[in-house]
Amino acid sequence: MPFRPTPLARTQKSSSTAWLARQARDPYVKLRSSSVTADASALAATSYRSRSAFKLIEMDEKYKFLRNQRDVQVVLDLGAAPGGWSQVVAQKLGWDAPLPLLRKAERMREPRGVYPKPGHSWSGAGASSSWPLPDGDEPADEPFTNPLDISALDAGTGRGTIVAVDLLRMVPIPGVQFIQADFLAPETEALIRGIIERKRGPHGKADVILCDMAANSTGNAFHDIESSLAICTSVLEFSKRHLRSAESMQRGLGGVLLMKYFVHPLTHMFRMEHLVTNFNDVRFIKPDASRTESKEAYYLCRGFKG
Repeated sequence: MPFRPTPLARTQKSSSTAWLARQARDPYVKLRSSSVTADASALAATSYRSRSAFKLIEMDEKYKFLRNQRDVQVVLDLGAAPGGWSQVVAQKLGWDAPLPLLRKAERMREPRGVYPKPGHSWSGAGASSSWPLPDGDEPADEPFTNPLDISALDAGTGRGTIVAVDLLRMVPIPGVQFIQADFLAPETEALIRGIIERKRGPHGKADVILCDMAANSTGNAFHDIESSLAICTSVLEFSKRHLRSAESMQRGLGGVLLMKYFVHPLTHMFRMEHLVTNFNDVRFIKPDASRTESKEAYYLCRGFKG
């Protein structure tokens, strides 16, 4: 009797085939993986670590919260790994390195940062932007040090300070200081404050906070929305502590929070009750680079009221 695949096997094969076909048609996947030329700017444009980099580029081109804003000096990227958004921010702030140095940064060993303690979990309802550390990885006993010494790489001189935070390790990016930790842990917030204060002095805060973080999907729509809300709530509370106000920046739309969420009546309620009350301007954005079938979207919150 000839072998017949089970319905499950056929379903899995069909799903994999559909995913591969979608990837092959996706213009942003093609652009991200296109061949690299000897030109440094071309390398930067074609070697983003994640497809989501194009979403940030598109949103900033339209709303200009990074581009041409000379008073933007401190940017925090929460849930940063693998680093696509941090790459874009580094370019926007002028941290462009010559081609050999970009390649050197990509070849460098994964940076040492602040590791979660054994058994430590992300404090936002169990959701995280990444997976737990692989077996065998131990917490670092040493204090935090900048994993990428820009002076050692002789990278181009940019402006400002960029801090990326994630539970996953991230390959160094010129101009970006990386902390491997839970961004809500008190010790992590202390490290972030220390980095900002070296730039801004005591009580210094960030000009822009970015978060492309999403909980791992469970297949349960209601649970996934709850996890998304938990992340949004945690990021907003973090921003209340670490984001500059529009008044302090002397700009009505100064003090920017950009974060991902998933469209649902509950997230709309969150917007009206918590975002509109804390910011002068709150926009709903569905970038063209975001897949049509995805429910993801972004809240661009400008003019933090403090």
